[in-house]
Amino acid sequence: MNRWTIRWLLVAAALMAFTFESPAPLVYRPGEGWYYEPVGSKGEWVKGRAKDQLEVAKQAFEKKDYSLALRAARRTVAQWPLSDYAPEAQYYVARCYEARGNGEKAFREYQKLLEKYPKYEKYEEVMQRQFEIANSYLAGKWFRVLGLVPLYRSMDKTADMYEKIIQNGPYTDISAQAQMKIGQAHENKRGLFKKAPDNFSAAKAYERAADRYYDRKEIAADATFKQGLAYMRQSQTAEYDQNAANMAVATFTDFITLFPEDPRVPEARKNIELLRTEQARGSFQVAKFYDKRKRYEGARIYYNECLAMDPNSPYAETARKRLEVLNKLLGPRQESAPADKPAASAK
Repeated sequence: MNRWTIRWLLVAAALMAFTFESPAPLVYRPGEGWYYEPVGSKGEWVKGRAKDQLEVAKQAFEKKDYSLALRAARRTVAQWPLSDYAPEAQYYVARCYEARGNGEKAFREYQKLLEKYPKYEKYEEVMQRQFEIANSYLAGKWFRVLGLVPLYRSMDKTADMYEKIIQNGPYTDISAQAQMKIGQAHENKRGLFKKAPDNFSAAKAYERAADRYYDRKEIAADATFKQGLAYMRQSQTAEYDQNAANMAVATFTDFITLFPEDPRVPEARKNIELLRTEQARGSFQVAKFYDKRKRYEGARIYYNECLAMDPNSPYAETARKRLEVLNKLLGPRQESAPADKPAASAK
């Protein structure tokens, strides 16, 4: 039995558990949902004023009775949504889910708090809590099915969390960090179905960080450097399309120009040299593609381009020798537009 079969059986078992008879009566309250009232309880936790109801939630939370704290907090929000106590009650709703380990649900409840009560005094604390929750999923925490059973990882859903944090406060320090984390989430797209890293999306996320937070030198420098690395990784996966290598060279060049005192400048220069070699390799592969199909003029163009990119690359000597043969075969080179490159999938 494989692990996915086991996980789905656990989901089914969790759902079936809700059909078992309970010794406590099931109670429904509008705006609060269904919950079990303990045997012998006369509903002492239900209060007639928002202030008192919130106090029940706080005291229960301090005692780690999260079930009661959640019921009391939700009732405060449902019965007195416009009261001065409603924002704090919504805060405790989210805190209860967070304390129970349901980060996804906690994140949504925190989001409700910020959207419904944008003047809440703990706004920055709430954003920080959302950020820490998103970080836990970035580190590999599993999302839950129906809010019950942890079953899968998702870097797309994690990136969406960071996007919401940015929307809540676009120019805060937390949002600057969140934008960087989006890039990391795209780089982490591995696991289920063995997705490959999305280097282009990562590069774009880092580019947005560098543009939006250009006045934060540390963030802007880190974003620009990581943008170059993302393009560089993409260039190493491409067979014929060297656009990523070109963008990596341009980005590292910008990095050296904008942040000349950064300790990573020598690494950026070294990466540019490696990328020039990669560009030479790409042109060499295109030249071979045309050469094999006896489209010799196109081959000559790209052998020359290979030498122009990096005259000392491992491909340079072979390119020079082949050019000697082609120049004798074709005669003087005619000035014309470069041949179109073959599709990336061509072999």
